[in-house]
Amino acid sequence: MKILITGGAGFLGLHLAKYFSEHFVGNKDFCSLLDIAEFDKKEYPKNCHFIKADIRNSTLMYQYIKSMDYVIHAAAALPLWKEKDIFDINVGGTKNILEASFKNKVKRVIYVSSTAVYGVPKKHPIYENDRRVGVGSYGQSKIEAENLCFSYIKKGLNVTIIRPKTFLGTHRLGVFEILFDWIHDGKKIPVVGSGNNRYQLLDVDDLVEAIYLFVVRSGHPQGVQRQQGHPKGDLIYNGAFNIGAEKFTTVKKDLEKVFIYASSERSESRSHNKNSSRQARTISKVFPTPAFFVKKALWLFEKLKLSPLYQWVYDTADKDSFVSVKRLTETLN
Repeated sequence: MKILITGGAGFLGLHLAKYFSEHFVGNKDFCSLLDIAEFDKKEYPKNCHFIKADIRNSTLMYQYIKSMDYVIHAAAALPLWKEKDIFDINVGGTKNILEASFKNKVKRVIYVSSTAVYGVPKKHPIYENDRRVGVGSYGQSKIEAENLCFSYIKKGLNVTIIRPKTFLGTHRLGVFEILFDWIHDGKKIPVVGSGNNRYQLLDVDDLVEAIYLFVVRSGHPQGVQRQQGHPKGDLIYNGAFNIGAEKFTTVKKDLEKVFIYASSERSESRSHNKNSSRQARTISKVFPTPAFFVKKALWLFEKLKLSPLYQWVYDTADKDSFVSVKRLTETLN
């Protein structure tokens, strides 16, 4: 079995490489990682093959996908990039991946989309067949890329579209590193609005496991056997699937649990290292802010390129935001 992971130098790509390496022990060179960015190779398993290439190059994509059984397409432009680059990569690049996979008879493409395709919905939970309204260039590009996936499914290519909630995990924390540093230091944590809105997140390990299951249960003898007797066979894995934590509470309650955990960790650290200079004296607290004014300020900061947050993130920050994972759990058991 040979697998190509696009966006391999990214946070998700690293976790995918590690998980697949652990579950395909002894299978040499099974995993190829493709990215335009540089790889920090020391972080990756030894049996990975590294490819530096741009998914916008259709000729190269055909060449690299030619010998692959599965393609996990996780490469994407970031929301704050230039609009042209976002559409060229997220739409044009995805088309190249799908076309190359179709021509090379790849068993399955797993496309990592986003719940940003739902925009800012008024009802929850959100289901896979709910209306898609992308906010900004990023959300719109993800919808167009999904539409390409649906069109290739009609042509006969097996495509799984994954819509994950914001996912967290070890190694690269991004903006969450700032949040955790503040919590470690016992600072007040500002939230948009009251913090009483229900907000679903996702552990990157759960996302990786779901992707793994889509691979091993489709187009593989073990997977075919498990689905024996199902009238649609591998087709049940086609289409869109929401992925998010099954258990979650409000922003405020989730943060308070992190505060308590951080406080207990500091207490344990103090007992082992009395001379540590970085010990917080207080436990963090949630600091509510007026959503209307904060969003206006964040919008201005985004336009001035002074903020790592884009419109969909802060527009949903004070609202309920959670998806139904019923289709996923029923399909993957």
